[in-house]
Amino acid sequence: HPSAHQSGAAQQQQQQQHQGSTPTTMTGSTGSGGSGGGGGGGPMTPISVQNANSVTISNSTIVKEGWLYKRGEHIKNWRSRYFILRADGTLVGYKTRPDTAVTEPSNNFTVRGCQIMSIDRPRPFTFIIRGLQWTTVIERMFHVDDEEERKAWVDAIRRVANRLNEEEVYQTGPASSLLQPDEEEEDCEMGSIAEDELLSEKIPVYGTSTDKISGKMKVTLENFEFLKVLGKGTFGKVILCREKSTAKLYAIKILKKDVIIQKDEVAHTMAENRVLKTTNHPFLISLKYSFQTVDRLCFVMQYVNGGELFFHLSRERIFPEDRTRFYAAEIISALGYLHSHGIIYRDLKLENLLLDKDGHIKIADFGLCKEDITYGRTTKTFCGTPEYLAPEVLEDNDYGHAVDWWGTGVVMYEMICGRLPFYNRDHDILFTLILMEEVKFPRQISANARSLLSGLLVKNPKQRLGGGQEDAKEIMAHPFFASINWTDLVHKRITPPFKPQVTSDTDTRYFDKEFTGESVELTPSDSNGPLGAIQEEPHFSEFSYQDMASTMNTPSYISSNHSSNHSSNHSSAHHFPHNPSNHHDPSMQ
Repeated sequence: HPSAHQSGAAQQQQQQQHQGSTPTTMTGSTGSGGSGGGGGGGPMTPISVQNANSVTISNSTIVKEGWLYKRGEHIKNWRSRYFILRADGTLVGYKTRPDTAVTEPSNNFTVRGCQIMSIDRPRPFTFIIRGLQWTTVIERMFHVDDEEERKAWVDAIRRVANRLNEEEVYQTGPASSLLQPDEEEEDCEMGSIAEDELLSEKIPVYGTSTDKISGKMKVTLENFEFLKVLGKGTFGKVILCREKSTAKLYAIKILKKDVIIQKDEVAHTMAENRVLKTTNHPFLISLKYSFQTVDRLCFVMQYVNGGELFFHLSRERIFPEDRTRFYAAEIISALGYLHSHGIIYRDLKLENLLLDKDGHIKIADFGLCKEDITYGRTTKTFCGTPEYLAPEVLEDNDYGHAVDWWGTGVVMYEMICGRLPFYNRDHDILFTLILMEEVKFPRQISANARSLLSGLLVKNPKQRLGGGQEDAKEIMAHPFFASINWTDLVHKRITPPFKPQVTSDTDTRYFDKEFTGESVELTPSDSNGPLGAIQEEPHFSEFSYQDMASTMNTPSYISSNHSSNHSSNHSSAHHFPHNPSNHHDPSMQ
């Protein structure tokens, strides 16, 4: 291997200057090169983005190291990072030059099989490392101070990538997977591994709708009477239905498989299914069944008809602090439960907070949940709704459970203050406000509320209230919640401050009339396609589920030492996600 080389690039942090230009897009699946640098040959293959806290940093021979400017993926500024390229293809970046082998990197890539291209915009002496995530082209952009240094980096990366590619072909043949079995999953890797292998279920499945051996009944769409359309979206629709055998009401979300695959939403859909299968908490939507037909995925869930908090707050402008305290306590209880099971939610917003017919919170829509994130573990995926994104997400940093407490701070601020803490129609300006602006409070807010919100909206996740190992317990202990008995809360012994004005279980006054007036006919996309359940398919393996424990007296979230007054609420919840572009403008309130 080539000997280590110390870069002569700038070795101090550069002031971050916002760059309005976007990277040059290069098409094609094989490397033909950009201006000035030549192209990497061979088929386009992965550049992996790994979780710095979940992988062992390589001790392989250092091929090259030094300072590079890396462009942010979402906030388009340039960050100075000290990168080390090793012979095994790892390319790790640090905010400062690492003084020990255990220093945690900010960036952890692999150049195995990548394309590398040189361009001279938006800055001179720029190069791009390019690969695939699912079917989407992903680019990481770097620049240095002069052409000599760029050539040194490009040559070193190409040399390592080509050698690894030759070894791969020699050892296993060209059809071999480029990902190792123990590498991170879909939102930390950019990989060409088969989707069915990537999405294989790791959590035990408690029943399959087509399992003849188990003796469980086969659940199909024919088991339900469709009553009203509750919502529609890109992937399908949500329908209020009645189970014919029990007369119980459910919300059934019916998604089109071809659209999910086309939009690269397989991983999120499967994550939502796993989270719904394995969670049980009074303030989370619960799953009764999931099954698939030839062309659709079906989630049969609790139905709640009390409306979204977004709707109620838009009508009332602000909530009193007592009402906010109640909703926030139920939200914190549910998020703490998810965190204790290694799940971060990542999509907290008013549209995903529903009320049941009695006025209790139900958190809906688990499509952005990330599993296996216990305290100290992190992920990197940029996802969520712009107005609710935490600073650490915007800065392309690894993040953990503290992102949910930032989201809690935002929704609580909206309830108490009647507006978002940070808002601008221009997302670049919005993101700058989230990163740089200090939160401001109206005069009428109480000292305890101000203290709590200030703690939840701390920019640094390690200093944020709830950001430590105590997680939700730290927030529960805040004086703002002194009046809350948390045991009574989780048993629903505290009377909600507001009861939705619904007259029956089928009252849909809080749903959009544009949907509820629609026909509930469900026609297969293929006129000959059956509506019955089918065996598991590769893209959606182990999708099917039946809730066999819904009649148990003691839900899993309550200790067996306590008797529960929580029973299965058959007129409880569902929600269909809104387009983020429909998010409310606080100036209209």
